[in-house]
Amino acid sequence: MAGGTFVTQNKVRPGVYIETSSVPKPLGTLGERGITALALTLPWGPSKQVITVEAGADTFDVLGYDITDASLLLVKESLKRAKTLLLYRLNEGVKATASLTTLTVTAKYGGVRGNDISVIIQTNIDDPAKFDVNTLVSGTVVNTQIVSSAAGFVSNNWIAFSGTGALTVTAGLPLTGGTDGVVTNADHTAFLAAVELLDFNTVGLTTDEAQLKSVYTAFVKRLREEEGKKVQAVVPNYPIADYEGVISVKNGVVLSDGTTLTNAQAVAWVAGATAAANVNEALTYSAYDNAVDVTPRYTNTQIIAALNAGEFLFTASNGRAIVEQDINTLHRFTVKKGRQFRKNRVIRVLDGIANDLKSIFEKFYIGKVDNNADGRNLLKSEAINVFTSYEKINALQNFDAQKDISFIQGTESDAVYAESYPQPVDSIEKIYMRVQVK
Repeated sequence: MAGGTFVTQNKVRPGVYIETSSVPKPLGTLGERGITALALTLPWGPSKQVITVEAGADTFDVLGYDITDASLLLVKESLKRAKTLLLYRLNEGVKATASLTTLTVTAKYGGVRGNDISVIIQTNIDDPAKFDVNTLVSGTVVNTQIVSSAAGFVSNNWIAFSGTGALTVTAGLPLTGGTDGVVTNADHTAFLAAVELLDFNTVGLTTDEAQLKSVYTAFVKRLREEEGKKVQAVVPNYPIADYEGVISVKNGVVLSDGTTLTNAQAVAWVAGATAAANVNEALTYSAYDNAVDVTPRYTNTQIIAALNAGEFLFTASNGRAIVEQDINTLHRFTVKKGRQFRKNRVIRVLDGIANDLKSIFEKFYIGKVDNNADGRNLLKSEAINVFTSYEKINALQNFDAQKDISFIQGTESDAVYAESYPQPVDSIEKIYMRVQVK
C-alpha cells in the first residue's frame, strides 16, 4: 500500500497519507536585556578587541585585577546592574620586559600592570636537572611550571619567554618598562565598528570629549534609523543631542568609600542600569548602588531646568543618590514624537517591540512565508503575540488585536505594509492630592 505525506489532495494510488505537524504556536519570545558596551583605557588586558565580562565573573586573569581594584572602577560600576559588559580596551601600550642572560621575559599585554610581574626560577627539589619557574603578580604566585629549559616553558596569562640559552636560578626577576600608551579618537571609532556587529542595549562614552559625543550620537542614530537596531548611547553633558536614542548624564555621585565619580564616570552605571532595566521598569527614583551623595548638587530651579533640557541627573535623598527622572535628551517635541518619547521606559517598550519583531520576522518569516492573505495573517498573529506578551507584563495597555494592528499587501509583490498603535505604560512619577480639613 502506498503512503507518505501530502501537501495537496492529489495522490493517484490508494493509501494512507499522513502529514504531521505541531499545533501552531507563536515562534518568538521577548528579547532579554542587560548588555552594555564600554571602551576604556586600562592597564592590562587584550587590546583593540571586544571581550565579554559577565557580572560576578573573575576578572583577574583577563584584566589583571580583581573587580574591586580602582583600576577596574568603571567595569565594576557598569556591572552593578548590567549582566554583561562588552569591554573594549582602547590602549595598547608597551609590554614590560626583563632579561635573563640571552633570554627575554615579556608581559603578555602592554600596560603598567606588567611592571608588577616578576619571575622566580629555582632548582627543582626532586629533579636537579629541572627548574621551577614561578610567575608572580604583586608578590603573589599566579603560575608555576617545572621545565628543563626555556623552550619547555608554556606561555601563561602573564608572561612568555623568548630568545635562546639556558635557564639560570634567580631569586627574583622583575619586569619593567610597561606603559599604558595613548588613546586617540580613531580608537573609539574602531570600537564602535567592532561592537556594531554584536547585540547590545546601550553603549557608553566615559570621557567628556565633544567630538566623540557627536560620533557616538551619529553611530546610534544610524543603527536605530538605518539598521533597525534599537540601542541607546549614554554620554556625559550632551543635551544638544535632542534625540531619544541618547542619554546625557549631568552630574556624578559619591560612593560610600569616599570615591567621587564625575558625570563621565557615572556614565558606566547609567549605561549598565539602562541596559538592565526591563521594558516595564523605569529608573526614576532608583538609587545608584552604594552611592551616598551627588556631585555637584543642584537647586530646585536648576533641576527643573536640567529636566526641561533633557538631562539625566542624580539628586541627594536621605543619604542616597537617586535618579531624578529616567529621561533621554529629546526635549523639542513634534507631532510625530511627543513628550512620551523622552521617557526611557517608553523607549524601552517601543525599542523592545521593534527588536523582537525584527528578530522574529527575520528568523522565521522572511523568504519562508507566502505573501498572500494566509501568510500575512501569520505575520499578524505573531505580532499580536508580541504585543500581548508586553501587555501581560504591564509594558503596554489597552491593546485591541482587532483595531490596533493590521498587515496588508505592500506596493510590490514581495512587500507587506503594517500599522500598529501600541500604548506604552509609563510609571507613576507625579502624585497630586488635595487634602481638605473638615
